[in-house]
Amino acid sequence: MTDTQVKVAIVTGASGGIGRAVALRLARDGFRVVLNYAGNAGHAEAAAAEIKAAGGHAFAVQADVADAAAVERLFQETLGAFGRIDVVVNSAGIMPMGPIAEGSLEAFDRVIATNLRGSFVVMAQAAKHVGKGGRIIMFSSSVIAKSLPGYGPYIASKVGVEGLVPVLANELRGREITVNAVAPGPVSTELFLKGKTEAQIEQFRRLPPLERLGRPEDIADVISFLAGPAGGWVNAQVLRANGGWA
Repeated sequence: MTDTQVKVAIVTGASGGIGRAVALRLARDGFRVVLNYAGNAGHAEAAAAEIKAAGGHAFAVQADVADAAAVERLFQETLGAFGRIDVVVNSAGIMPMGPIAEGSLEAFDRVIATNLRGSFVVMAQAAKHVGKGGRIIMFSSSVIAKSLPGYGPYIASKVGVEGLVPVLANELRGREITVNAVAPGPVSTELFLKGKTEAQIEQFRRLPPLERLGRPEDIADVISFLAGPAGGWVNAQVLRANGGWA
């Protein structure tokens, strides 16, 4: 990437929570942004409209990240509109909860399909289309270090993502493309808060030394660093943005 060229970013899972904050932040950083969403068109279109109202360039594209053909279409539509791709941020994810003893293969298959297969599909397209000097940024989770009951399928999916990141970084040797993951701790989003009691939320709030939940903007700031020129020497890493939670 050079400062004289317009930069283009794809953000998956951009209809809400962390993904939306990332899309808005990258737009403020000067990126043209393609906001991907799976099902919530209204939220994604509203975020794109907010970017355009502030003078930026953005549009929304529906695609399930687990669907290889849909993700390929997402990348082709981005190239068709903007002619290049510099940054890919894969924030799409789901978090069904339940103990391993319940043996819910349906839930396990869903989380693996979206979080792990989806990451693989997005990484494959990014490896083909991100230009020299670009950035590929995946999402893991700091919950890996905690091994909390009920998080088995989710943790399994994120451990898989952390395994893929350094492999792709090595495979892209010579193209000046960095590949990293960000692993948030508890962040105040609908995905995290769903199904938790106020007492449980308060317990999570007190765990990090900073004694608060993360904000989507906290994570967007980290993505901004990795996507920008200051983050160019960080490669094949998992950055744990969690306030000291783990």
